[in-house]
Amino acid sequence: MKKTIALRAALTAAALLVTGCTAERPPAAPVSAPAPPTSSAPRPAAEESGAPGAPAEAAAYRKWGLKPFAAPPAPPAVKPVVRKPGEPVPVVSDIPTEEKIVFVTIDDGAEKDPGFVTMMKELKVPFTMFLTDSAIRTDYAYFSPLVAQGHGVANHTLTHPDLRTLSPEAQRREICGQQQKLKERYGTAPRLFRPPYGNWNEATRTAAGSCGVDAIVLWRESMQIKNMQYQRGDRKLHPGDIVLAHFRGPSELKGRTMTEMTATMLRRIQEQGFTVARLEDYV
Repeated sequence: MKKTIALRAALTAAALLVTGCTAERPPAAPVSAPAPPTSSAPRPAAEESGAPGAPAEAAAYRKWGLKPFAAPPAPPAVKPVVRKPGEPVPVVSDIPTEEKIVFVTIDDGAEKDPGFVTMMKELKVPFTMFLTDSAIRTDYAYFSPLVAQGHGVANHTLTHPDLRTLSPEAQRREICGQQQKLKERYGTAPRLFRPPYGNWNEATRTAAGSCGVDAIVLWRESMQIKNMQYQRGDRKLHPGDIVLAHFRGPSELKGRTMTEMTATMLRRIQEQGFTVARLEDYV
């Protein structure tokens, strides 16, 4: 009988060794993942909670009829677009990268939809605002929460003229004047500038450089009411593309709201397998 009991005990101990279980030792604690790099920029909700599809961000995205974006890659150690000393201000429509990322930019500032502020707070999708003083002066405060969320503030002139029709000095007044106003209102002079209508000449580059601008930013795609307008014949997004949208309301969007237009734009980006990165991290 004693031999039988001893044999059974030996067999049980062997089985426990094989399965890696012991009665005395609790399971090892899970290894914590390394903390992500800190940034003041908004991040897609999937990154915020650490796991795409986690309940909190999934619910936020579902509210706007979207699915969570994949987290963008870490910003490059060296920005691929840099203004070198003594050289003209670079003009870019896309950013050199092989990552499946695009950059969202929104112009002017005429429409001031409170729902859009809420949307961006909940989704945490980064974008850059190219603001025109004549469009935002009726309510500068509207843009302050967006600035506080970490979205970029950039220059789109004082009065939105076609700069190619202006003298070099008049161009400089439009650009430098808006640099100063945005610094006064939101705390920092912009580094990026977009000429209205995408129209510029060498005088524009010279004026922008003298005003402290590091890059002139154009675009590859523009968001219309329901679809994107592409510059390339393949009608597709490419890695590093800059996407243009506008602060517009129902009167310009055939009854659709700013939030509906934005949700559609984000859906079009997502359908092509891209995620959204922060422009200021690359230029």
